[in-house]
Amino acid sequence: MSRNLLPRRVPTRRDVLKTAVIGAGLVLRPKHLQAVVQGSATTPLVLNDASGLNPVKVKRHLVVRPGDEAHTVEDLRALLKEAAQTGAPVASGGARHSMGGQSLPRDGIAISQAAPLCVPDPGRGLCRVSAGARWRDVIAVLDPLGLSVPVMQSNNDFSIGGTLCVNAHGWAVPFGPFGTTVRKFRLMLADGTIVTCSPEENQELFSAAIGGYGLFGIVLDIDIKLTENLLLAPTYTTMPTDRFAERFTNAARDPSVRMAYGRLAVAREALLEEALLVTYRPTEQTAERLPTAHVSGAYRFLAGRLFRAQIGSERAKKARWFAETVVLPRAAGTITRNALLNSPVSALAGTERGRTDILHEYFVPPSRLTAFVAACRKLIPEREPDLLNVTLRYLDPDPVSMLAFAPEPRIAAVMLFSQSTTSVAEATMRSMTEGLIDVVLTLGGSFYLPYRLHARRDQVRSAYPRIEDFLSRKRRYDSQLRFRNLMWDHYFA
Repeated sequence: MSRNLLPRRVPTRRDVLKTAVIGAGLVLRPKHLQAVVQGSATTPLVLNDASGLNPVKVKRHLVVRPGDEAHTVEDLRALLKEAAQTGAPVASGGARHSMGGQSLPRDGIAISQAAPLCVPDPGRGLCRVSAGARWRDVIAVLDPLGLSVPVMQSNNDFSIGGTLCVNAHGWAVPFGPFGTTVRKFRLMLADGTIVTCSPEENQELFSAAIGGYGLFGIVLDIDIKLTENLLLAPTYTTMPTDRFAERFTNAARDPSVRMAYGRLAVAREALLEEALLVTYRPTEQTAERLPTAHVSGAYRFLAGRLFRAQIGSERAKKARWFAETVVLPRAAGTITRNALLNSPVSALAGTERGRTDILHEYFVPPSRLTAFVAACRKLIPEREPDLLNVTLRYLDPDPVSMLAFAPEPRIAAVMLFSQSTTSVAEATMRSMTEGLIDVVLTLGGSFYLPYRLHARRDQVRSAYPRIEDFLSRKRRYDSQLRFRNLMWDHYFA
């Protein structure tokens, strides 16, 4: 069986019944209007994103909940009409896990999508999901059917619309970003027109809106490809970091490996000098016997406690590395693909007052990873911001998105920092970010845009050589620049 296709079997009556029952739980919706509009011209609201550093006043906030689709569409069109009359910007978001205001319109109309529609079609190998569905909703529907998704983010509490708009990626191999698994989606343009975008229909919009940060319209629903859920067995291998890239690339291209990721040690004593490679291969157990995609609350609690203990503590960082490289390999058993994906990022979230977690992500040619890591050792400060985690992922080339961050095979270095919310800490973070971006650009790589707006405009243009095409298409399809957000204002206005 091809690793990218579903099992070649005709759906049974049991499959159809499962689909109907599960789908009913998420698809049958009340007939009454469920889109809730908050705020008015005289009582503006303040929204923020995952950084906690972007409080933004908005004039309206439309929350799209499960309800009658026709009424929801009417509400969206009414708000777009209001925006056209007043000149207000519009931005749509889901869980708002971005960190630079990519889903926030200053003094504008914010839309939050939260309707968890999910309708699988096993016979066609597709699943239609609403933009507001979270990945946990999708897994809940697919898991009893023995199905999964080829690419999603590494946690389950992100929205599918948000995943498309940032063209996120995960740690299934060998795949490019999420957009490479999208069959089509429906997009509401600035004038309220709804168009279908696919590789065959409105191809230019398809390419621009995937990884387009909501700047072309409001994504309504998406058809994504499906794959088989599998029971997987892990292998853990520790090595010096300078050996990691070759081993990782070989693993990602090994047909027997279905999921893979790496970690780097973050204790200051030997910063980023040791790497862990984790690979998952299928076992012989059949789909009918797979356990449900469940991660225990106790595991989440303990993992979260150990993770948060790293802030300001070299001892805790060493303890976590010991747990990941020694304890976990001894205790690990088989686990399903869906269970690996079905863990919330909120389990690792912090509650420390006066601090926030900030992500960085850099896409490095595999042959230059060692040079990039060496530069990181010099550029990352000893104390503030505090590096808590580096995860490494493999990416196949992305031929879809106009703003492709991986035009060739790349290793993604996902870094999580904890920083205080002071202006001094923010200035230090900005300086470090500019330095890391300069390095990765020199090495032929790029950086990810959903995070803090600390890049210079020249760095954005260097990392994304098709940016002028992107901006030209933006002005063609949204001539009034109706869809805007803080990122647009900062980088492109």
